[in-house]
Amino acid sequence: MYDDVPEDWRNPSGQWHVGVKSAMELYPRGLRDRLSKENREKTWDPQHRVTLAEANRLLEEFDAKHPTPNAEEKLIKEDLKSRVEHLTSMDKNFSFCGPVFDCVVFHDGETWRACVDTSEQGDLESCKLLANYREERQYGTLSNEDMLNYSVNIYNDGNLLEVVTNAGSHGTHVACIAAGHFPAEPEKNGVAPGAQIVAIKIGDTRLGSMETGTSLARAMIKVTELKCDLVNYSYGEATHWPDTGHVCSLLSEAVDKHGVIYVSSAGNNGPGLSTVGAPGGTTTALIGVGAYVSPEMMAAEYSLRQKLPGMHYTWSSRGPATDGALGVCISAPGGAIASVPNWTLRGSQLMNGTSMSSPNACGGIALVLSGLKATGTYYSPYSVRRAIENTAQHIESMERFAQGHGMLQVDAAFEHLLQHASCCTRRMKFTVTGPSGTRGVYLREWAQLTRPQEVAVTVEPSYIDPSTDQHEKIQFMLRFNLICDASYVEVPSHFELNNSARAISVKVDPRGLTHGVHYTEVLAYDVTCPVKGPVFRVPVTVIIPEPVQDTVNFRVEFSNQQFKPGQVHRHFIRVPHGATWAVLRVQSVDAEKNVRFLFHALQFSKHTYYRKHEFDKFLTLSELGETTQSFHVLEDVTLELCVAKWWANIGDTTASYSITFHGLMPDTNQIHMHGAQGIMRLDVTSGLKHEEISPVITIKEHVQPLRPAESKVCCLAASRDLLWEGKQIYALELTYKLSISKTAEITPDCSLLSDFLYESEYQSQLWMLFDQNKQCLGMGDAYPEKEKYNVKLEKGEYTIRLQIRHFKQDLLERIKDLPVLIHHKLTPTITVDTYHNAANAMIGGKKFQCFLLKKGYKYPVFIAPIPDDKLPKGVAAGHFLSGTISLAKDELGKKADVYPFKYTVTEVVKKNNNNKNNGKDKKEKTKEQEYAEALRDLKLSWMPKLDNSQTIFEDLLQDVPDHLSLYMARLQSLDNEQERLKRLPSILAAAQEVTSRIDQNALLAYYGMKTDARPEAATIKSEMDKQKGMLVDALGRLGCAQADIVMGKAEQPPEGDTEDLPEVTLDDLTATFYELQKFIDINDLKVSQFVVRHALAHKHYGRALKVLQKQNDEKNTKENDLKIIEIYRTLGWDHAVKQYENLLLIKYPAGFRLF
Repeated sequence: MYDDVPEDWRNPSGQWHVGVKSAMELYPRGLRDRLSKENREKTWDPQHRVTLAEANRLLEEFDAKHPTPNAEEKLIKEDLKSRVEHLTSMDKNFSFCGPVFDCVVFHDGETWRACVDTSEQGDLESCKLLANYREERQYGTLSNEDMLNYSVNIYNDGNLLEVVTNAGSHGTHVACIAAGHFPAEPEKNGVAPGAQIVAIKIGDTRLGSMETGTSLARAMIKVTELKCDLVNYSYGEATHWPDTGHVCSLLSEAVDKHGVIYVSSAGNNGPGLSTVGAPGGTTTALIGVGAYVSPEMMAAEYSLRQKLPGMHYTWSSRGPATDGALGVCISAPGGAIASVPNWTLRGSQLMNGTSMSSPNACGGIALVLSGLKATGTYYSPYSVRRAIENTAQHIESMERFAQGHGMLQVDAAFEHLLQHASCCTRRMKFTVTGPSGTRGVYLREWAQLTRPQEVAVTVEPSYIDPSTDQHEKIQFMLRFNLICDASYVEVPSHFELNNSARAISVKVDPRGLTHGVHYTEVLAYDVTCPVKGPVFRVPVTVIIPEPVQDTVNFRVEFSNQQFKPGQVHRHFIRVPHGATWAVLRVQSVDAEKNVRFLFHALQFSKHTYYRKHEFDKFLTLSELGETTQSFHVLEDVTLELCVAKWWANIGDTTASYSITFHGLMPDTNQIHMHGAQGIMRLDVTSGLKHEEISPVITIKEHVQPLRPAESKVCCLAASRDLLWEGKQIYALELTYKLSISKTAEITPDCSLLSDFLYESEYQSQLWMLFDQNKQCLGMGDAYPEKEKYNVKLEKGEYTIRLQIRHFKQDLLERIKDLPVLIHHKLTPTITVDTYHNAANAMIGGKKFQCFLLKKGYKYPVFIAPIPDDKLPKGVAAGHFLSGTISLAKDELGKKADVYPFKYTVTEVVKKNNNNKNNGKDKKEKTKEQEYAEALRDLKLSWMPKLDNSQTIFEDLLQDVPDHLSLYMARLQSLDNEQERLKRLPSILAAAQEVTSRIDQNALLAYYGMKTDARPEAATIKSEMDKQKGMLVDALGRLGCAQADIVMGKAEQPPEGDTEDLPEVTLDDLTATFYELQKFIDINDLKVSQFVVRHALAHKHYGRALKVLQKQNDEKNTKENDLKIIEIYRTLGWDHAVKQYENLLLIKYPAGFRLF
């Protein structure tokens, strides 16, 4: 503990909780990059350059003085050269590890307090003493260099300190838009400067600010605990299915049960339709906001030369959701110059996105709530939502799927809520559901468009306020007029609803509609008060795709299309049967300027997120420039092709483009081959026209399944992980053991839960990977395909810890044996051979080159099993190889028309040693002899493990006095003792005993032979290798003991030991060094311990560093790193000492990093 605790710290208990925290774990990515650059330039480079220059100078001077060095001088030269090489390597591999802070937590009798030692010197007096942020609203700054503010939370009776910092600048910017308050500079204020901000961090710094289910659950706990009125959520991801999943349920419960109004970004993945993200654009309870840019914003924020009409940003996500809901609720300005954190060294910054439109809308709604609270007007999340939807300003020039119901109108929404404050619907939610839980009618595919569709839509009223009087529920009755202005939709004109769900029939007849998108709504008006607007809506979307008329080339052309800034041309095309890829060719007709286009193509399949079948490309076409792009398509599925001129690209332009379909259809899209099945046949059909096929199969990954070695379900702390209604959150913690045989790049994948976040039935998952020293090397969550979750590993043993959370223990128990997949990236990749016929595949004959496949014809491709010698190292039965297969010869087709290929590995053949004698020359032994030898060998194997093996040695000495392994085991036992430095004389004697019993000349003569043609050559070789191994080991241990004596490390021998410490000189040590060189490469790790000691004894610190670094490359140990730091200190490399002392705390933590 610190010697000088500040006098004003009160700690009645006298108990101190102490830990360490690496600053690099707290820094956002941008700050890490800045500080790394600054540290290198200001601290590392100046000192390191001087040190390296001095090392080079010493080497050059030595070379000049010793042009023909003798053996001793060669070692000195090697030492100087190693110093230069080590310094050069240090510089090349330099990575700023940042400061490591001591952290102190204690209870002052009233509350928990924490101090982070930002002085790094133990000067706690100069450091900020903080309580939980909620209690005192105090924060500190780590340093003047980083300007990173932090606060703390203390949990688990002082045993867990949470240091909270930014994961990026996004959250500060968003908060400033919604409620920034600058009394002296009101022009900088946010939309609702009087609102109080509760900042809850949901972006995990460890994951590059990615949100997690854990952070969202904890956020909702705090939102309800603190009785927040509104939530702004500027996050989101693509989802496989809308409005379901554990996390979405938590968000919805916060709205439905706790009255929170939840405003969220719709997404930045437009301009294609149905690209709204979760949760903002896909969850009923949330208000999804699109991003609008006004002419005033264009001039003031973006400094455009011309004022363009207001529009939605090109990238703003569009509805409808895949289940028919509108997706985007309202729109708001999606760009702002607002405050960012101090660590960016900027006061403000321009950012844009639906992340910016959401807080703009949230601030506007905060103004509405402020007025309602001031007037004592009752409201609920759904009465507010209906008010903002019914009063939003619809802009005719903008499409409905981008703007939703229109631009938020604060004054109109407030007046609407005042005027209809006594309406019975103010406390009510109306849930609209169609078949299979859909929230609207969405007809897109051809099978849905050939006849009228009758859809049963259920409307269920429910009361938000649980205290609603039962008599009010009984008396509830609403009569609605149902209105739809589209001729292709039929609905009943009257609908009566009491306090129960009731269905209505909506008939949609898409026949006769023109090609393109059609949107309408069934609006339900309260007959007693129609002026308040629709009480509920049933959205109806119909997309009529255009068939491909050209049945020869299968090309659709769009000539001389006119584009204004931000204009989107949408084309819906029914992809021909048999098509598998499309080629898009675009040519600018503009001869005067560059044009920026965003190309976006989308298809949908059920329960699959839009990114699965998405193509998007943003590029600039030069004057009269052209581009050709290709992408995969699904046959018979509607394709939306968007060609959009970038919103800020000034000036009108003209472009012509075409899309051409091609098709090579394998008989299965999931191509899975088992190594034991022999030759696999894959039939390929050309469905549209003649195509050249040239199959290429590339294996890119080796996938290794792992079962957990340990599993446990634990109850998490109630202070952070107790949901409302007493729902305790539990965690399943799984531990996996991973062995890596060579350097590899891997990605762990919890495949059961991968790609699911908001829609997952489990709350969250998080894995962390650790080395043998418990240093965390990488982590990841729901999206394993993200490259940032790849981890490069050296040969060694690793531990993966996976945490999965839920409030239902039984759901966790059922997956306690959950396997994970370890994806090993293969470098180089493996190519699988393909053939025209089975005969060639069988004998490895002529491979498949190219074949012209005529329209409508089928042709077989034969795939041969992968030979064992091509399989990656470490592969085993049950593992599989993952890659792709392309069929087209054409480069555009080869790039786009790609299918997954999986190859399951069977049992790998083990190579035999092919011992010619096969043991025939060995003499037969009796069972008694075998028993005696087995017992002897067992005792010998235990001798090195025991602190005192003298008794066993003496017993065996009587039985086998000439057995060399006995003397070797005795040497190993002495050398492994805890009090080794007291037994150096005995170690010297034991080592010399071993070496004296080996005929070294015979060994040298044997290994000098070119070949050994004797019948018993294999047996002789085995015996010689065994003797050589013992000799090398004995000489190494002899040299280590000699070096320890030379360096004065010998300690007083144990009581009763009469052996005197022999005199050992550097010459003796050098003699052992040269003797060892006769039998082994001196750079071999087997003798590295001796080589290090030999170098240190001669003060050859460069040679010692070289060997220690090599040992660390094989396996990092704290002992080695401490030796390296001590050598740095001896050499005066102070800048390296500081760097590596901090690194020591990071590389060797006391335990696994917490989830």
